[in-house]
Amino acid sequence: MAERKSGSGEKPGMNVDMDLVRELAELLAESGLTEIEVEDDDRKIRVARTISAAPVAAAAPQPAAVPAAAAPSHAPGADAPALLAAHADAMKSPMVGTVYMAPEPGAADFIKVGDTVEAGDTLLIIEAMKVMNPIAADASGTVKAILVENSQPVEFDQPLVVIG
Repeated sequence: MAERKSGSGEKPGMNVDMDLVRELAELLAESGLTEIEVEDDDRKIRVARTISAAPVAAAAPQPAAVPAAAAPSHAPGADAPALLAAHADAMKSPMVGTVYMAPEPGAADFIKVGDTVEAGDTLLIIEAMKVMNPIAADASGTVKAILVENSQPVEFDQPLVVIG
């Protein structure tokens, strides 16, 4: 087996296929993925990129307008302008996923408008990548509004629940 020699300070025996690395980086850019890893007999190449959270957060308020319109079904008598103003204090989604209001299908919802909750109480579940993530209240208080529906997809930083 021929040993690769390099005068660029490369570690002896390390054989990196830069063309493959470039192809993987291009694939990341084209597909919108943040990470890709390939492995063969004796090497593994992982290419990753970080994505700024600013563009995601900037886009989050736009989808939030749709759930706000649906919120009156959870808060009878509540008017839309009051709910829009309440978004600033709402608990926000820590991830992208699907909201579930109950621990299992057919079970009672974790919360309803008017319920008193304590900090740490489970408000809902967000399923992300087949993992059920309980979302807990960050403060004690009364549930003023629920801004999402069961089985609704949510975005990062989207308002979920108003506790006052």
